[in-house]
Amino acid sequence: MNRRNLLAATTMAVLAGCTVVPKAPAPTTPVPTPTPTESVIPEDTAHHRVALLVPVSGKNAAVGQSIANAANMALLDTGAKNLRITTYDTGNNAADAARRALADGNRLILGPLLSDNIPAVAAVARPEDVPLISFSNDEKAASKNVFIMGNLPGQSIQRTVEYAHAHGVSAYAALIPRGEYGDRASDALLSSVRSSGGAVIAMEPYDRTAASIGGAATRLKAKSGYGALLVADGGKLSARAATAFRAGGENANVRLLGTELWGGERELTSTPALNGAWYATVSDQRFPQFSNSYRSRFGAQPFRIATLGYDAVLLTLRISRDWKVGKKFPTSDMLESGGFLGLDGAFRFTRGGIIERALEVREIKDGSVSVVSPAPSKFGD
Repeated sequence: MNRRNLLAATTMAVLAGCTVVPKAPAPTTPVPTPTPTESVIPEDTAHHRVALLVPVSGKNAAVGQSIANAANMALLDTGAKNLRITTYDTGNNAADAARRALADGNRLILGPLLSDNIPAVAAVARPEDVPLISFSNDEKAASKNVFIMGNLPGQSIQRTVEYAHAHGVSAYAALIPRGEYGDRASDALLSSVRSSGGAVIAMEPYDRTAASIGGAATRLKAKSGYGALLVADGGKLSARAATAFRAGGENANVRLLGTELWGGERELTSTPALNGAWYATVSDQRFPQFSNSYRSRFGAQPFRIATLGYDAVLLTLRISRDWKVGKKFPTSDMLESGGFLGLDGAFRFTRGGIIERALEVREIKDGSVSVVSPAPSKFGD
């Protein structure tokens, strides 16, 4: 059985007195030197120690717990006997969580979830040569020993533009939110369209409010010459933008495009103005079964991002076959050109630490979503 099939089968701180008499300085109390955090995990020579750094307190606790639950599911589903995964809460202090993880002897960190936490965790892990597989979608955070596993907007946009180009679209417009995500989305659109030989005719920025995106969509209506409009936001705001853009029966021939943020959004199918829209995301083929199993174990619906925790464990299990207990994690094995297979389909990592995913293209039509271009089952190069 080859590597891909094996992974698929095992398929988230007074002055006083008249006369001043100089006093001897008070003795200085020496500041104690901090001692390293001691491990609370007993010695174990039979398991690989892997740290899961996610928020299980604070505003992102629900998402972090969902990822942690999914990681535990992967251990149970595969019957893995050689991994010991311990969760460390990054809700208050991510650097402290990383220090505790290293003190416990972990040789790999799955996480953190938030890109803002990556520098602090990496600063602790890098001197010990412990790599990170982060669930963030910020590809700019990738560096030596920092791998980015989240779903990247740039790749979604590229896949959608390629599909649109193959269907005769060569001129584009875009509604771009102000902020980091919008910057990444606009860069990806410009690069993808340029590569296909097309042109971006107009872009309208907006704040992430219904009024702002509606106004930006109305302004784009006064412009012409494009065959597709990218709306780089989630379902609710995208639905508002589409309704404003189509109001009065105008622009009926302009194809609307979305990003990976549209995956699983209920507003999409209940908004007539989005009929015919295209967007690319990871495959949902395996998600229903995962979701049912998750609900039966934890009594709740998983966050869609929870599959990252599951797939991170599958990835670790695959590499653990060539990883000796107590030794450094073999990061070079992360770069296998054929990639790996998880709940979200085929994926692999570049030498720069950025994930590449096989994505499918979906179309919203008549109140439902269908796949119009399936995700490749493997990488062709």
